Amino acid sequence: MALYPFILHKEASPSETLLNHERIHLAQQLELGVLGFYVWYLLEYGWLRRRLGHHAAYMALGHEREAYLHEGNPLYLAKRGWFAFLWKA
Repeated sequence: MALYPFILHKEASPSETLLNHERIHLAQQLELGVLGFYVWYLLEYGWLRRRLGHHAAYMALGHEREAYLHEGNPLYLAKRGWFAFLWKA
């Protein structure tokens, strides 16, 4: 879990993929502010959950789509554009 400026994890040695996923969330939190990030996240999740159910709603969140799509690319954050979670790519 990312809570700016920290990444909280259970594993003693989290994978680089997981760390990159959470770093992407940290970049999102910088854009919106931590409170703004969580307000947006929860409102979008609530709206999607009513239509799709829990798992599909979680996977459809813009913040998660961006993080999952780019978690395997350690160079992504260097070229990431502002508010990239709004776009599918």
